Amino acid sequence: MPKIFEYLGILIFFYSNEHEPIHVHGKYDGCESKAEFYIVDGKIVEIKIQPIRGLRPLTGNKLKDFEDFLGEYAERIVQKWIDYFVYHKNIEFEKIDTRIK
Repeated sequence: MPKIFEYLGILIFFYSNEHEPIHVHGKYDGCESKAEFYIVDGKIVEIKIQPIRGLRPLTGNKLKDFEDFLGEYAERIVQKWIDYFVYHKNIEFEKIDTRIK
């Protein structure tokens, strides 16, 4: 489970056996949601946050924090996915304690 970011306590990661579409998981205090990235002609056109069956989803302020983070870091997340799953590179973990916006 490559951890790629921590943002205000939300752990953002991939599972090491992931599948497309490109997506990440956000986990905080026993709650978890995933964000799928839809890419057309090399550009991110949509990010969908979805619940994970059997788990409590992120809600309230933590869901908003996750959404804000994804909006700001989407391209870096996608690049980390490509580096890890396509190029088999090690991924650098980054902890971000400063609120976006």
